[in-house]
Amino acid sequence: MDILTQVADKLAQEVLEVERETGDEDLVEEVKKTIGASSTTLEEAFMTAVRVRRAEARARALIEDIRRVGARQG
Repeated sequence: MDILTQVADKLAQEVLEVERETGDEDLVEEVKKTIGASSTTLEEAFMTAVRVRRAEARARALIEDIRRVGARQG
């Protein structure tokens, strides 16, 4: 993983964690704007990482739901 991807992913993880803790749905956009003011390259990588992390969370929740339903039926 290159430095850009590492930095973007770490920021995305931290921002999404704070978003969950605080319920602040504007946080990702605020950080995106702050990053974009200095580096559009990092901004794009950050948003990609946010989308990937959110998609991963949705997929994991779906898998867990399927497991729970399967456990009840079995």
